[in-house]
Amino acid sequence: MNVKPWLLACVLLAGCDAPAPPPQGFAGLGTQVDGFAQVRPGAPLVFPRDHGPHPDYRIEWWYVTANLTATTGEYFGAQWTLFRSALAPGAEAPGWSHKTIWLGHAALTGSDFQHSAQALARGGTGQAGVQNAPFAAWIDDWRMEGTGASGANLGQLHLTAHGSDFAYDLTLNTDRPLVLQGDHGYSRKSLQGQASWYYSQPFYQAQGHVSAQGRQWHVNGQAWLDREWSSQPLAANQQGWDWFSLHLEDGNQVMLFRLRQQGGADFISGNWISADGQGQALSAEQIELKPLPGSSTLDGHAAPTQWQLRIADHGLDVRLEALNRDAWMNVTPPYWEGPVRMVGSQRGWGYLEMTGY
Repeated sequence: MNVKPWLLACVLLAGCDAPAPPPQGFAGLGTQVDGFAQVRPGAPLVFPRDHGPHPDYRIEWWYVTANLTATTGEYFGAQWTLFRSALAPGAEAPGWSHKTIWLGHAALTGSDFQHSAQALARGGTGQAGVQNAPFAAWIDDWRMEGTGASGANLGQLHLTAHGSDFAYDLTLNTDRPLVLQGDHGYSRKSLQGQASWYYSQPFYQAQGHVSAQGRQWHVNGQAWLDREWSSQPLAANQQGWDWFSLHLEDGNQVMLFRLRQQGGADFISGNWISADGQGQALSAEQIELKPLPGSSTLDGHAAPTQWQLRIADHGLDVRLEALNRDAWMNVTPPYWEGPVRMVGSQRGWGYLEMTGY
């Protein structure tokens, strides 16, 4: 998720400190990275330990999206993301000798606006970081913090971020279990062995307020937390991805992604998450996903903003439509990310991220 702008920021912050990764595959992440830990199946995830950073791995992120409705009826989407990137393997050092780069992305999307912001930090200075007990993730004054009886399931979070033209302050609550994606958290990303450790908390109920356009709205809705870490998440011939998190009206949740691949079939995977938190892996054969006519273009980047999704085994046949077709993140290079609404055999809301277009 969001790896390409993240990598560019890492290179800029690294300066002459360390060589940039080779530009092979999407975001330069298509080759094996010697010295870093590799994702292998069979190692169980442990909480709250795995809410915190994994310095043996090259990359990871803490990512929240929220589908929100104002008391006045307007719809919004909010995004909060913190990335950690290790420039080189080995023990961490204090101060500017620290080999870690942190990058934050935040956004607020309405039907007629998209506001986003980016924050950069070098490790070892305290400007950004993550701790697992009590849980807190921050960059500058953007924060995601466990509150109350947050515990191993991160049941309560407080989320804040702002840019020059937006802000939000949200409280997230759930009593549902975490969801391990893939095979007990081992999430394959290609047939060549690329994978990540991946878990989610898709059941948050959100409330708080958002501000933009000189106005403030009180909001409530649903939110989704994703956590991934890896050292080589993509194969060299994979050029980007389309990732969906969907809140169905009947209480079920769906996660799915398509990794677009040159010279072969796209890699597609997903998870059907029942209302009680039980996940059922979805294979590529079970998922019919295709973009429909209608796209958004920015500086030569064109991304589809309407999709058809069918999962026949679960009776799902829906069209997904962007709340705001022009929900481009104003980072370099840009990527598309924003809320989508669902119509068809079920109704609901969700989030879509598209990179590499």
